[in-house]
Amino acid sequence: MKGLFTTISACSSSSESSSDSSSSLSPSSSPFVLAFNNLTYNVNTSEEVTLSSMFRRKNTTGMSTFSNKKVLLNDISGEAREGEILAILGPSGSGKTTLIDALASRISKKSLKGSVKMNGENLEPGVLKMISAYVMQDDLLYPMLTVEETLMFSAEFRLPHTLSKSEKLARVQAVIDELGLRDAAKTIIGDEGHRGISGGERRRVSIGVDIIHDPILLFLDEPTSGLDSSCAFMVVKVLQRIARTGRIVIMSVHQPSSRLVGLLDQLIFLSHGETVYNGPSTNLSLFLSDFGHPIPENDERTEFMLDLYRELEGVPGGRKCIVEFNKSWQKLQSHPSYSSENFNLSLKEAVSARISRRKLIYNDANDTGPTVTVSNFANPFWSEMIVLMKRSLTNSKRKPSAILHQICAVVVVSSIMASLFWNLEKTEVGVQQRVGFFAFIVTTIFFGSTEVLAVFVQDRYIFMRETAYNAYRRSSFILYRSIIVIPRVLILSILLASITFWSIGLYGGSPSFLFYFSVIFVSMWAGDSFVSLVSGLVSQVILGYIVAVPSIGIFLLFSGFFISRDHIPTYWIWFHYISVVKYPYQAMLLNEFDNPNLCLLDDPNKSCMLTGVDIVRKQGITDLSKWICLWIILALGIFYGILFYLSLLFGSRNKRK
Repeated sequence: MKGLFTTISACSSSSESSSDSSSSLSPSSSPFVLAFNNLTYNVNTSEEVTLSSMFRRKNTTGMSTFSNKKVLLNDISGEAREGEILAILGPSGSGKTTLIDALASRISKKSLKGSVKMNGENLEPGVLKMISAYVMQDDLLYPMLTVEETLMFSAEFRLPHTLSKSEKLARVQAVIDELGLRDAAKTIIGDEGHRGISGGERRRVSIGVDIIHDPILLFLDEPTSGLDSSCAFMVVKVLQRIARTGRIVIMSVHQPSSRLVGLLDQLIFLSHGETVYNGPSTNLSLFLSDFGHPIPENDERTEFMLDLYRELEGVPGGRKCIVEFNKSWQKLQSHPSYSSENFNLSLKEAVSARISRRKLIYNDANDTGPTVTVSNFANPFWSEMIVLMKRSLTNSKRKPSAILHQICAVVVVSSIMASLFWNLEKTEVGVQQRVGFFAFIVTTIFFGSTEVLAVFVQDRYIFMRETAYNAYRRSSFILYRSIIVIPRVLILSILLASITFWSIGLYGGSPSFLFYFSVIFVSMWAGDSFVSLVSGLVSQVILGYIVAVPSIGIFLLFSGFFISRDHIPTYWIWFHYISVVKYPYQAMLLNEFDNPNLCLLDDPNKSCMLTGVDIVRKQGITDLSKWICLWIILALGIFYGILFYLSLLFGSRNKRK
């Protein structure tokens, strides 16, 4: 610790003495250089609310009484070049992920100060999405697809439909070889219940999904997290190969091994959002020596560096000392800067030339000569939907247990209801039992819809990753989700309607059965739309159940079964009309009883004492016809789909405020 205080006191003098030990880098001949200058990002943190603060007089002289600023990035500058790996290092909470998010335009422009430029030009978010990819920490992949299929579906999304299937397959095979996945190409990804590829291979597949369209910029948030040293080295070795083929790779690393550091070209060490070191990995030893802390003979340089400034963080003024020394030391180094480079082409021309050279996206030549333009999406709307459905069906058919479990559940529940309400009599008691049956079956339909909530939430995370860089449109995803559930809902509806209608002895014959089936089918579809909406609003499955189950319970409460419409208080009647349970329940009742010729109770003289219309009036369901109720259920399903789209549009932008 004494040595640390000595370092702090001698900070200014040591920075001056480093002038004789400067090193230079040879200028890169690569055409793409990403430069970032003075990046600063603050967030508001609320003050702790105390009893005294609740009753004290407000401070009218300033606006910062109830919030503090927390600095996550403070004046960060640097550059990354094509053909190199820029690694951002530091302990947890140092700002690694925040810096990558800033460079990847995942922080709102209003909140982020500073500039990010490519080849000396401001890098607009639209251009960045086109030329970059972001690999998250979590490997979000469909478990029952093989490695080759996963990459092929990614190629279908990211490569234009003008390319033939053989050309896309050739690109997939090239990526498989580039990632060293040839032996695992035909193996499924796997999950907890199905053995698949290893963790290191999963990480490489995640990288492959995002580089299939050959991006110029590749961002990776801790790609070695959770991997052993051997797998981590293999992943970074692959990233080095990717960079050498003409890409800029920017990644964050928590604590790399010495072998792994040897693969990195440029390093940025962060401490509480400030730069501790920025430069080539080969110059780190020189930096520490000039700082007065040469690396011991048997110590690894990055581990020594991390340990050193962690100790300095615990000393008053220690972190400031090494930060200031780094600034002065960098000024004395003769590193070539992007500002001194002469770029022959504009950024748009350079990107177009790259795309044209690699033959990924073409456009017709016009009068001014051949040009290359790139739209926001590589494929038209209809093509995206076909690929989404094909991928979902391929994944589902290898996991038939999911649909089989649902079929078994419907058969069991239907059989129980059929045996319990078997051949109900035409009596007043029988009428009450029929009403109770309709309330129960509608409730079962909507509560049963929550079974797929876990799948929907997982799909949402994959959706967020894929749409963050324009793999496909949000509208394509919404429509695909609405259509793909129809076969499953159709099978379940037929089973539920067939088992219960005839065995219970419901009235009306075949026409009544068809309407009864239609109500069940549309209700199941609307239930799936409602669960989709919930999955778009929550981030965890357990939160989804907390929201969905009570909501359905409240809808049932106001459906008219427990208390008729005429007896609901005026201030609650609006909830009765927005209840999704009301309309299928009312449609089934009307389908059963809205018939003046239906006699439910005879007197000894054979005159009718209770007709179906009497039950309709008694239940207070005379406001709508059964067909209007059916159309309203369909409209509610569409409405929930629209809300789901809006929740994805505004809630999944992957941007910090």
